Amino acid sequence: MSKTPLARAVALATLGASLTLPSLAQADFIADSKATLELRNFYMNRDLRDTTAAQQSKREEWAQGFILKAESGFTEGTVGFGLDAYAGLGLKLDSSDERAGTGLLPNSFGNEGPDEYSEFSGAVKARISKTVGKVGGLMPKLPIVTSGDSRLLPQVFTGGMITSQEIDGLTLNGGQLREVNQRASTDRVDITATNVGGESDRYNFAGGDYKFNGGNTTVGLWYGELEDIYDQKLYNLIHVQPIGDWKLGGNLAYFDSQDNGRKLGGKLDNDLTSINLWAGIGAHTFRVGYQKVGGDNAFPFLTETDPYIVNYIQILDFTRKDEKSWQARYDINFASYGIPGLSAFVRYVTGDGFDGVGGASGKEWERDVDISYIIQEGPLKNLGVRWRNAMVRSNASIGDLDENRLIVSYTIPLM
Repeated sequence: MSKTPLARAVALATLGASLTLPSLAQADFIADSKATLELRNFYMNRDLRDTTAAQQSKREEWAQGFILKAESGFTEGTVGFGLDAYAGLGLKLDSSDERAGTGLLPNSFGNEGPDEYSEFSGAVKARISKTVGKVGGLMPKLPIVTSGDSRLLPQVFTGGMITSQEIDGLTLNGGQLREVNQRASTDRVDITATNVGGESDRYNFAGGDYKFNGGNTTVGLWYGELEDIYDQKLYNLIHVQPIGDWKLGGNLAYFDSQDNGRKLGGKLDNDLTSINLWAGIGAHTFRVGYQKVGGDNAFPFLTETDPYIVNYIQILDFTRKDEKSWQARYDINFASYGIPGLSAFVRYVTGDGFDGVGGASGKEWERDVDISYIIQEGPLKNLGVRWRNAMVRSNASIGDLDENRLIVSYTIPLM
């Protein structure tokens, strides 16, 4: 798509409305800037099969999201400065008191919620050599903390972080998150964690990974601390090995989580092992996964983030105390069959070993079908359509449910 003067002006205004210092208007600051506007139309239907007449029988909503992301380049000089900006708007297209609570909108069962909600954040950044620091709105994508983006608008943290790549193959990250704006919210609040009580206004993290063996092998070491709640260490090994026409690979992650002065719920002690193995040839990729939860508690992770574990999938995460789970997955890319842009996968995960409802031996499984198509050319180039279907059967508190998500997205480059 051509970048019109109007589109360029809109993007520059978003990045630099508050800039008045001429020294900031350097060529790299503008020439290296980029901005996109994503239009995300999201329909979600969750059939809650284990309900009585007095309970909610389904969650069904439809919404339109607008996601603007803009990043400037850096000013010239030994220390370069820049700005990033994010704005999100969610519009309710269809909902009701009886069907609310999908996570697309700021509402819940019995409360239809507002017709729209919006959020905005910005970050200032500085660069010295190959080290960049940012303060403000952040969407980290790190193994120890990954901002969630599985609903209408993404999750945004407030804090600061530094990324350094001074040594070839080595990437180091560190920082502190102070507040979070959850996916269907307009409020910045303290940070909480799934499977753990309490809240904190400080999540400290540090770590990095090193690539070697021609980039085929990566080792990682990470640390995260939700202050006064828990701390967590992550050890990670990734290896990819081409053998003839095949590409084989594996990802091993081990988490060690401990109490950090938590005042509610007693002491915390947890370890989790996640193994993901794959083999690909041509259009086909076959995957198997294994996940084991050990220790005295369920696995803790920041609320609404995407934890770096193999069996965190569309609905379930298989992180209950003592749960063991296995995954089988098959992916296909139809470009090899003359349909570029079309891809799909089917996935089945089963877990057991935990305590079910009423003291029963816990068992649960989830089956997912995911089909995506991105138009490759013509006036609708880059328009994407994705259908996600899931079925869950569980004798834990979540019960049995079926779900469909239909997502239509279109990203417009503004500069």
